[in-house]
Formats: sequence, structure tokens, C-alpha cells
Amino acid sequence: MHDPATVGIVEIRVASVSQLFDTMDPYPFRERALANDLDAYIVDSTEELPKRQPVAIVIHLPESKHLREDAQGLPEAIAAHFTQRARDKTRELRNLLGDGRMALLTGLTVFLLCLLLARAAGEWLGGGFLSKYLTEGLVILGWVANWRPMEIFLYDWWPIVRERALYRRIAQAKVTLTSYPDIGEPSPII
Repeated sequence: MHDPATVGIVEIRVASVSQLFDTMDPYPFRERALANDLDAYIVDSTEELPKRQPVAIVIHLPESKHLREDAQGLPEAIAAHFTQRARDKTRELRNLLGDGRMALLTGLTVFLLCLLLARAAGEWLGGGFLSKYLTEGLVILGWVANWRPMEIFLYDWWPIVRERALYRRIAQAKVTLTSYPDIGEPSPII
């Protein structure tokens, strides 16, 4: 099957294929979203594996459901789900960087205006306490106006890139179906 030393294995055992999908999603089977609990389980399990280790997902189904058409479509459905999650993160990153560019343009404009006003206030009010208070306050305001763009460009984009890489890694996972014996209805106790 898979060598656990070289491949990280995420195992899932279900009684039916329908347990794997969001029952409220109106799309056809192969385009449906995975159930939230399953998505979270796969993501959490993959995060626990070494970052560079390839991932394999093993789905255990009852023998009677193992070879059905809906079960055979699971590898494509899982790959499509996490590929879409990665695309969503790419869009989120693009939007964040766009917001960062606008915030930077705004911040630099405010900073330039604050510097000009600080210089004018310094010349107009002379070198007294009020002049120093106003000029330093304007310079601080100019720096504060750049806080958000710096936060975006220095810190906010890393988690999105990390999540996108994780989703891409899961989308590339080899999905294998295995079967376990069907267990009939329990016999009534007499």
C-alpha cells in the first residue's frame, strides 16, 4: 500500500460515501464540497505530518460500497475540493495585497501631508512647546497611517500562503479506497 516512512497517511473510515460530503450542497457528487468535519480532519491530520512528506489519504468503506461508482469518484472529488480551497486562498491573497497597495498609497499620502504640515507648523509657530508638540504629533500620525500597509506586507500574507500550500499538498494526495467487511444488522437478543 503506502510506506509510512516516506508517505504521511490520513485514514478515514466511513459507512457510506455520503458521509464524506456536505449534505446541504446542491452540486452534483463530484463537485460537492466535503463535509466540514471531514475537511477539518484532513487538514488537521496533514498539518501534523512533516511539511515535506507526501500525503496519502486512505478511505475505508464497507465491501458493499467500495466498488460503487460514487466511491470510485472520491479521489477526483477530494482533489477538486482542495484545489478549490487553494484557489480561494489565492483570491484572498490577491485581494489582501490589493488592499495593501491601496492602504500603502493612502498611508504614504497621509505621511507626506503630515510632514508638510509639520514643517509649516514649525515655521509658523516657531520653536516653542506648542510647535514641537504639533510637529511631533503630525509625524507620529504620518507613521501610524502606514501601520496597516506595513502589517499587510510584513505579516498578514504569510498565513494565507501557508494555507494555500497546505491545500495544494492535500489536493495532490494519492487517495486510495479499501474495504472492510460489511456487518449485518445485529441479531435481536432473545
